Amino acid sequence: MSNAPKTVLCIHDLPGFGRAGLSVIVPVLSAMGIQAVTVPTAVLSTHTGGLGTPARLANPAYGPAALEHYKRLGLRFDCIYSGYLADPGQARLVEQAIDLWPDALAVVDPVMGDGGRMYRGLSAEMVPALYTLCAKASLILPNPTEAALLLGDPLPGVAGEVTVESAAAQARRLARVCPRVLITGVPAGRGIACVSVSRAGEESTVRTPLIAKSFHGTGDIFGAVLVGRLLQGNVLQAAAQAAAVFVGDCLKATPDEADERLGVWLERVLPRLTVPGAAG
Repeated sequence: MSNAPKTVLCIHDLPGFGRAGLSVIVPVLSAMGIQAVTVPTAVLSTHTGGLGTPARLANPAYGPAALEHYKRLGLRFDCIYSGYLADPGQARLVEQAIDLWPDALAVVDPVMGDGGRMYRGLSAEMVPALYTLCAKASLILPNPTEAALLLGDPLPGVAGEVTVESAAAQARRLARVCPRVLITGVPAGRGIACVSVSRAGEESTVRTPLIAKSFHGTGDIFGAVLVGRLLQGNVLQAAAQAAAVFVGDCLKATPDEADERLGVWLERVLPRLTVPGAAG
């Protein structure tokens, strides 16, 4: 049907508690009038950021079987959006999805680390696996730490502070791997920036005011809004601006004394994403 909602295949983790992964991505896309179809890479009692050791439900055969089932059903995806992967084998799962739906926009958030450190529990083999996956993507969304890991550069804090200029230089190098690169979370004076570069030579920087709060799951919210705005016809710069503003709104809506491990109070802000007529 020509007026059917856009559909995104979301390959991310699903924490039962703690606003991150699919628990925030699905409501964000739904609020934007977009259907989210999910393939959990890990089902967890909580996300992995400071809430103790989560209970895990794992079945390595599930992901490939789910993709084959969706293909048999004749499902069509406008976008494939991947994030946290529990092991290198799951990078191949995302590659399988891209191969099965080659016309879909493929957005990869190469979740590996932040703040100059690789996330605990991820093996060194994740770096080459995600590099290979990024080479099959339409757009990648690394933060400065992940950009350094993909490029084999010294991590931020070892090689000095990240700047807009250094992020742009890394994005140009990454554009040899993937046609479009958006490096997120770049310090920019009193603001925070997203730096984008395309293989065709287009470059842009989006700056928003810095809000001195840090909560788990904001990267997943950013990516979901970005994907939604792209599917609604926005260019990358405008989509990144909208995503950054929405994350800022979520941070402002969350009390200063709130536990950062539990994520932002996005429930209060979701109605701002609802745009009449945006479902097609």
